[in-house]
Amino acid sequence: MMELDPQQQVARTTFEALRDRICAEFEAIEREAGSDAAFDYIPWDRADDSGAEGGGGVRGVIKGKVFEKAGVNVSTVGGAFNPDFAQTIHGAAEDPSFFATGISLVAHMANPHVPAVHMNLRFLNTTKRWFGGGADLNPPIPYKEDTDAFHAALFKTCDAHDPGDYERFSKWADDYFWIPHRDVARGVGGIFFDHLEIEGEDAFAKHLAFASHVGNAFLEVFPAIVRKRMGQDFTDEEKARQLAWRGRYAEFNLVYDRGTLFGLKTGGNIEAILMSLPPLATWE
Repeated sequence: MMELDPQQQVARTTFEALRDRICAEFEAIEREAGSDAAFDYIPWDRADDSGAEGGGGVRGVIKGKVFEKAGVNVSTVGGAFNPDFAQTIHGAAEDPSFFATGISLVAHMANPHVPAVHMNLRFLNTTKRWFGGGADLNPPIPYKEDTDAFHAALFKTCDAHDPGDYERFSKWADDYFWIPHRDVARGVGGIFFDHLEIEGEDAFAKHLAFASHVGNAFLEVFPAIVRKRMGQDFTDEEKARQLAWRGRYAEFNLVYDRGTLFGLKTGGNIEAILMSLPPLATWE
């Protein structure tokens, strides 16, 4: 069992509570669709998976009528990066020791009119301490009103934290969630932020509140979009379009995603790391 300091414990508890609220909402949507699908929670231990000391997590997966496959994971791990990887991590070049706790969510939907979505929030400690995360919408069939609602919720959250954050974090998301070898965006954007450092007495509370508000914004806007679209009829052509789009999504996560690399480099649970991959996809 890892011993956590007060900031680490508060961050972990916050992310676990957010996980519980999100999973309850997803299960409620399944009930509304006439499904009894529920999350299957699988705990994992880092020592069992990689032989490394320090922490573990819980992988939550639901496969239902609305959520073809959705994963909501919380992990809390610590240890030391290998020397080469440490050079790429903020504050770890001289001391490779680290701690990380976070929530990671990806939902792939049965109906191609319902957008897939990604959201993650994390608190990392090296020789520095900071929050990072983001959320982005990934519709196979985009609807402007859904995109606008998603961005409006994130704008409201960012603007309350620090005016100007939305423009910066939204551009960061556009740059990050880009598939260079395809020359296309992964979706319709959102926000991405990193290195919100804990400097000064009030910084931890301020940045934790922002991370929590991002989670609240997600819960405000995404389930509403799901409920609006989940009953729409769709054609075989539209389903084929979704499967081809999922192939692009998988390419990004396997080739470029920093979270995937972080999990693999720190001895995480393979199934939890790769839960972001869709259940079905096609490539031409």
